[in-house]
Parts: sequence; C-alpha cells; structure tokens
Amino acid sequence: MKIPYFPGCTLYNKARGLDNSTRASLAALGVELAELPQWTCCGTVFPLARDNYMGMVAAARILAGVAGEGEDRLLTVCSFCYNVLKRVNYEMQHNLEARQKLNDYLEENYGGEIQVVHPLEICKEDVGFNAIQAKTSRNLKGLKVACYYGCMLVRPALEMGFDDPENPTIMEEMVAALGAEVVEYPHKTTCCGSYQVLHENDLVRQRVRDILNSAVAKGAEAIITSCPLCQFNLDWLQEKILELNTGFRQIPVLYFTQLLGVALELPRESLGLEQHYVDPRPLLLGAMPPLR
Repeated sequence: MKIPYFPGCTLYNKARGLDNSTRASLAALGVELAELPQWTCCGTVFPLARDNYMGMVAAARILAGVAGEGEDRLLTVCSFCYNVLKRVNYEMQHNLEARQKLNDYLEENYGGEIQVVHPLEICKEDVGFNAIQAKTSRNLKGLKVACYYGCMLVRPALEMGFDDPENPTIMEEMVAALGAEVVEYPHKTTCCGSYQVLHENDLVRQRVRDILNSAVAKGAEAIITSCPLCQFNLDWLQEKILELNTGFRQIPVLYFTQLLGVALELPRESLGLEQHYVDPRPLLLGAMPPLR
C-alpha cells in the first residue's frame, strides 16, 4: 500500500521523532509513505474568519496538487496539519463560494475529492488492529498508557469526522492491540493551552499540570499523543511544574507511533526517544544504553 504523505513543517525540526517513527512503523505494517514533492506549509491554523479565503490557499494548493497526480488520499500525522487540511477540504466540498474563489486564485478545478487520512485511521481501517497485534514482537503487557487527543484531532466534529469528539477511542484500541493497559482519565480531549505557551506560560502550565496529574492519578505510566505542540507542552513544562510543586510526579509523553515502533521492535534510531525532556527509555527500553 502506497499513500501520499504530507509531513508538515514541525516534523522537519522539533518533531523529527514523530516523522521518523511514523514512516518506520507504517513501513513495518506494509504501508509506504510517498512524501509530496516540493510541499509547503499547510497554513498551521484554520482561519477564524470563515471568509478569510487567503488563509486557506496553502492547504487548497496542497490538496489540488495531490488530486492532480491522480491520487484519492493524503496522509498526514501532525494534528494541526490534519485539522487544517481536512477542514479546508470540507470547505471545498460544501462551500461553493470558497471553492470558486480558491480555484480561481489557484487556477485549479478542485472540488474536495481527496480524502485526508490520519495514520490511526490507516492502522484501524486498512491494516487492522488484529493484524498489528499479530505483527508485534514485543508485548507491552503491564505498561499503563493514557491517550491524549487534545483539540485538533476531534474538533470541530462535523468537519473532522474523527471518532467520537467527546470520547474518542481509536488510540485506546491501538494501545490494547499492543498489549498495554489503557488508562481512562477525564482530560484526554482537554486543550493543553496550545500556542498560549508563548505569552501565557503560567496559564498553560496550570492546564498541563491538571492533564498530567489526572492521568497519573489513574495509574498512567506514559502518555501518548499525535500532536507535536501538545507533546511539547506536556513534556517540556514538567521541569518547571516540578520546581514549583515538589510532589509532582513526572511522566513520559511520547508519540503514538513511537509506542507502536517499540512494540514492533523497530531500530532505536528510527524512534527518536532520546529527544524527549522526560526520558521514556528507562520505562520502555529498560536498562539498554542510551543513544547519546
């Protein structure tokens, strides 16, 4: 199976671990990701003003380019990229004015034919969690994992159409297939504060602390996510939280594809586990020597 792949900007710098582990884990499952040639930023966020069509140009160009190559699907893993591409695609399908203006500007004739998909959807619907379970060579039995979706994968529900927007379970299904124990907690779709970390650091730190404490209180030993910014906030801010709250218990926050890669026993250099602030290697890899 070969699918066009849009990595996005962050996966080429701060989130290399997400990019590498996504490529490697899907390849191990028989899915080849064909990176788009000469791709550009998707725009990062969907415009708040619904008639701000210039804010949709970048994503529309990407989608039209994929369609022009005769493809019918586009895969991306970053939650922000997935949100922007999927919502702009929805506008191209359902908003006649947006479709006409964007196509006129881009000199295209795109009507939203591309299906924007996420690796979790590929794992469930194309590969199958039973097949993934059969391919795992390292059982994660006993590992307690909390799944963090954040905002961008599931909202707004109509445009995203990704699982249940209030209680998604697709990540938990994958965790169970890998043999780990799913930890249910009430903050898995709570916003981590997103870009507010740049100028409202105290506010974001409080939100992150609540999310992490909620998962830890339910027994979680690790948290997985799909969003580079969520991963950064939940991971990086733990040192500051510990400085201000001596009783705070740190917890590794990693990408779901890294956990999948561990279960598939992929080469360690393809996982990027050494790039995290709270090191997940002692938990996941035991006493193996570090890459550094």
